[in-house]
Amino acid sequence: MFLNIDRRFFLTALSGATASVLLRPLAVRAQQSALPVVAFINAGSVGGSAPRAAAFRKGLNEAGYVEGQNVTVEYHWLEGQYDRLPALVADLVRRRVAVIATPANTPGALAAKAGTATIPIVFGVGEDPVRLGLVTSLARPGGNMTGINLFNAEVAAKGLRLLHDLVPKAVRIAVLVNPVNAGTAEPTLRDVQEAAPAIGLQIQILNATTIGEIDAAFATFARERPDALFVAPDGFFYNRRG
Repeated sequence: MFLNIDRRFFLTALSGATASVLLRPLAVRAQQSALPVVAFINAGSVGGSAPRAAAFRKGLNEAGYVEGQNVTVEYHWLEGQYDRLPALVADLVRRRVAVIATPANTPGALAAKAGTATIPIVFGVGEDPVRLGLVTSLARPGGNMTGINLFNAEVAAKGLRLLHDLVPKAVRIAVLVNPVNAGTAEPTLRDVQEAAPAIGLQIQILNATTIGEIDAAFATFARERPDALFVAPDGFFYNRRG
């Protein structure tokens, strides 16, 4: 779901910054060639999220912004290290970037909101952005934030039922979550734990916040042999899906 907000608010942030560059005298432009900066913050790695970065650039192009010509895009890959967010956002705010984009990154959106009330922020979250405190309402977000609700958390229970339909003999289900991404992990756990008894499933919760912990979780699967695995939506997991 797209939030109902005038997209011109965000394009103006870029347009105004671009105009300030274009209107400088030639001599000044030769010395100060800086373009407006869009900060792209992704929870995963450059390799795992290449398609999302490409789609982001395509969207900018469709809005009239070409990377390296009239806008600079800074790519920040967290690789699951969400503890880097406060310092990263503080640096972006200090440098007054034009826009902060946090696609498919709930912790990034929350950190950006905590860091600035003036720089436009475009987010993609898997949960209700009103419940997360990002916006006032879906119809009138208000403030400096807008974005997309991907409904990942809202459909967790349905995903569990789909898994049961695909593997009807499965009873013991391992659920892998990233507790650092609490905005996604907590509602996912709540929903699957509520849904499991109704369809006769037993849930085993495993946490992973690093590559090593993912490896340890799969070692546990090999030992305990659950019937199926349910992976909570998380940018770090997405980039390690192979």
